[in-house]
Amino acid sequence: MIDPLAEIVTMLQPRLPFSKAASGSGSWRVDGDGDGRPVFAVMLEGAARLAVNDQPEIELREGDFILIPAADRFVMSNNGNRAPPATDPLRVTMLADETRHGDPEGAPNMRILIGRLAFASPDSTLVFALLPCLLHIRGQSRLTALVQMIRNEAQNQRPARDIILERLLQVLLIEALRSDAAALETPGLLRGLADRQLAGAIRLMHEDPARSWTVEELAKVATLSRSVFFDRFQKQTGMAPMEYLQSWRMALAKDMLRRRDGGIKTIAQRVGYGSASAFSVAFSRFVGMAPSQYTASGEAELKTAGEPQP
Repeated sequence: MIDPLAEIVTMLQPRLPFSKAASGSGSWRVDGDGDGRPVFAVMLEGAARLAVNDQPEIELREGDFILIPAADRFVMSNNGNRAPPATDPLRVTMLADETRHGDPEGAPNMRILIGRLAFASPDSTLVFALLPCLLHIRGQSRLTALVQMIRNEAQNQRPARDIILERLLQVLLIEALRSDAAALETPGLLRGLADRQLAGAIRLMHEDPARSWTVEELAKVATLSRSVFFDRFQKQTGMAPMEYLQSWRMALAKDMLRRRDGGIKTIAQRVGYGSASAFSVAFSRFVGMAPSQYTASGEAELKTAGEPQP
């Protein structure tokens, strides 16, 4: 049976262009611009306060995991004493194995591992667009262990390093996305899959995207009336059923075009279009460019997906 979440995460082909260890001592603060890229982190020691994209502050404690699907702006600071600092709180010092914020010589009150994600496939909206601006997970030691393994693998040039990193990142994303903190916060795929009656319909759309599905057929699979199914699907996933089906078809088409997995006519048939021209019109309307243009732009993205970022 097709697992939509695993299928989407596998298609994303996650990469790790950048990771680092950081610590804070005394009074410290980090004002950051994340340029809209996804970022994850795990608190190894101590505590801190974090505000993302101008949202209210949250407290981070030892063992906490965070995933920021689109990090535009964030402020992170020490949690506790707010007395006038002896050292500039914005001071940054490069130590032997980590970046130190605040007092370079004091005992750390926070230690964190941070990683930036990139995707060979740009269809991250399928997973991230409907998630909260900050996914905060507490008490899952598996995530802490995974981040440490990813950091260790990234620091060593061992055989098959890139494959191992991609697999570890896939597991990390799946563990985070299927957590209770992710599944019920906002409408999205995960809430749809958590709904037993909708899950079967979603799986069938993934299993046979070329089929000419109708709302009536999908509602029958869910054992719901057409109107109830439509309203429930939209409420749980944030999309109408046919809108979700088209999004998935286009994600598949973009993936096949990037990999040059067949000609336009073949790809059109595999994603449910009767002709290459009908597919081209739909693709251009959905993506904003013709399939041939997308193939060329996709090749450029694949070349840069794994390049290190500052």
